[in-house]
Amino acid sequence: MPKVLISDRFSQAAQQAFTHHGIQVDVRPGLSSDELKAIIGDYDGLAVRSGTKVTAELLDCAPHLKVIGRAGIGTDNIDLAAATDRGVVVMNTPFGNSVTTAEHAIALMFALARQIPAANASTHQGKWEKSKFLGVELTGKTLGIVGSGNIGAIVANRALGIGMRVIAFDPFLSEGRAHDMCIEKVDLPTLYARADFISLHTPLTEATRNLISAESIALMKDGVRIVNCARGGLINEADLRDAIVSGKVAGAALDVYQVEPAKENPLFGLEQVVCTPHLGASTAEAQENQALQVAEQMSDYLLSGIVANALNMAAITAEDAPKLKPYLKLAEQLGGFAGQLTEHAIKAVQIEYEGHVAALNIKPLTAVVLASLLRPMMESVNMVNAPLVAKARGIEVSEVTNERTGDYNTLLRVTLVTEQRTRSVAGTLFGGDKPRVVEIKGIPIEAELGSHMLYVTNQDKPGFIGALGSLLGDKGVNIATFHLGRAEAGGDAILLTQVDQPLTDAILEAVRSLPHVVQAKSLSF
Repeated sequence: MPKVLISDRFSQAAQQAFTHHGIQVDVRPGLSSDELKAIIGDYDGLAVRSGTKVTAELLDCAPHLKVIGRAGIGTDNIDLAAATDRGVVVMNTPFGNSVTTAEHAIALMFALARQIPAANASTHQGKWEKSKFLGVELTGKTLGIVGSGNIGAIVANRALGIGMRVIAFDPFLSEGRAHDMCIEKVDLPTLYARADFISLHTPLTEATRNLISAESIALMKDGVRIVNCARGGLINEADLRDAIVSGKVAGAALDVYQVEPAKENPLFGLEQVVCTPHLGASTAEAQENQALQVAEQMSDYLLSGIVANALNMAAITAEDAPKLKPYLKLAEQLGGFAGQLTEHAIKAVQIEYEGHVAALNIKPLTAVVLASLLRPMMESVNMVNAPLVAKARGIEVSEVTNERTGDYNTLLRVTLVTEQRTRSVAGTLFGGDKPRVVEIKGIPIEAELGSHMLYVTNQDKPGFIGALGSLLGDKGVNIATFHLGRAEAGGDAILLTQVDQPLTDAILEAVRSLPHVVQAKSLSF
């Protein structure tokens, strides 16, 4: 039974979701770093919000950890690179708080337009400054949305509902999608020049850092108002303060800051600025939705291998999982076969998908091939960190998909280029779900791989098979299956046999000493 630790505050419903799936769950919020390090080694999964800091040092204490689930979008508290390096899947819940965050952005826009926070404070003080708080209508104004993903799309929908015109910049927004959303797609300078209100809904990357700065503000309308419920680093806060003080920017509404918790900030104290303490996801509904979503995602991964909303691994949907399951086994066997036979540094790997398999989600299959290929050299590699390990070792990885061109309805071929040679192995599924090797080094052979295998390459000469059989019999080795293939009569030949027990080094040396043997290796699957 998998074990999951919840180290931040989650709803009771999320705990019940884990147990409903048969997963043992412990709830220990508020642990110190040392306390968490002392117990994390017992768990397969770790569920967190923003409070728990998942560092490289913590991951070093978690040899069994397979998945980290973040109830929320941001993963600033998780060392993603360290998790990937250690083969741990990191998931978030990008959709659980979409409506809540979008509604908060709209609420901030209303508060900014009508100066509600300042008017509220004034009225509580017994003043009646009706003429001081002259606002602006949102109806008829142009809203510029930077980032039209999940949250940005909801903001656009709500803004259209109150009569705003909506323009958007997003490098991934197509004209067709913009038309369906009833918004206008524009470039960023055009958005800055036309928008009365600007709302940010983009991730923080090196390309988006300081998206709002003195340079971009200079392109904006006089009296523009800016809303940010995304990430603090999107705005150069000092530049924004200068623009507000000068009157270029009429005001701003912020839920996120460059440094959080924000105890001090250049924008604090300005009456034109509305501030909230990162409340975008702070509704009862969002907290519940995120917790339930991460519990379901982690359970699916630990029990079925389904990968949803992972930040460091290709997705495997519930629909994909049963289709991919036999292919994952085939990919593991082919990668393992090639990896166990490789004795020199790998320069390149090509993975060919032909026929039915070419129409599937091949990214997880590639990751499994790489993991099983590299595992003879690195025990800690898995399908999460295998692509990263291959890249770090300078291994060029390529994928090729083809329609059916040969004798099989579905085929997967792995070709390795090493410093010495190029070698390939191909396999298919018999009966829909039974992996079989069907080609080695271009030589046709049909074989089922088992726990203990003897692989021999030899010259095709009379008497060789009898000599090998006699040798194994004399050594007390029982043969379970026996498969042969050859390029041509008298040429290169391959023998692949399954035996009932591991082969000792002494037996392998005896096989290698037989006439006509080129290579003999023990393989296990």
